[in-house]
Amino acid sequence: MNFITIDFETANAQRNSPCEIGLTFVKDWQITETKSWLIRPKYNAFDYFNILIHGITPEDVADQPEFDTLWEELRPLLENQLLIAHNAAFDLSVLRKTLETYHLPFPELHYSCSYIFSKKVWLGLPRYDLKTLCQFNNIDLIHHRAGPDSRATAELVIKAFTKAGVTSIDDFPEKLMVKPGQLFEGGYKPVSSIRKAKERKSYVWK
Repeated sequence: MNFITIDFETANAQRNSPCEIGLTFVKDWQITETKSWLIRPKYNAFDYFNILIHGITPEDVADQPEFDTLWEELRPLLENQLLIAHNAAFDLSVLRKTLETYHLPFPELHYSCSYIFSKKVWLGLPRYDLKTLCQFNNIDLIHHRAGPDSRATAELVIKAFTKAGVTSIDDFPEKLMVKPGQLFEGGYKPVSSIRKAKERKSYVWK
């Protein structure tokens, strides 16, 4: 399995305000690299609440590139890859809204959501946020910074895929009960959960 985990931190409540992106690269089941970039959001407008969460300030990003400049480096890394985010509804919407803000075309890629499929892999947990799942799986987490969050997500996904017997994206519908989402030039398809199936093996946490 090869995939990339992605995480964004945002400057304010608007989805087109990324101030940091983290990517962790997994090849042949091994984490090969984690990279992160600070981003100067358009207008550099930060909400105090967001700063409290991630600790990134306007001063931290004042000399950093805006997303449209950084995208020249990021797009070749993401094009035609499988992306996974914990709560992909948030992270992929940040990507989409920011690309739209700068009038940049969407890349071609597939993506999935570890928050959704973790519910299929570890049944009966009280919560499925990244912190809870990392504690349950003994994964170190420095929360709310994009690089460490993406790396912890990668470790979590490797454990989930191993437990569920996933060896390719084609296994997702049967073994994770999710259909991958997709970005493509001109649009996207969201990740969808398969709620009913005639037969499937249950993976009960211990």
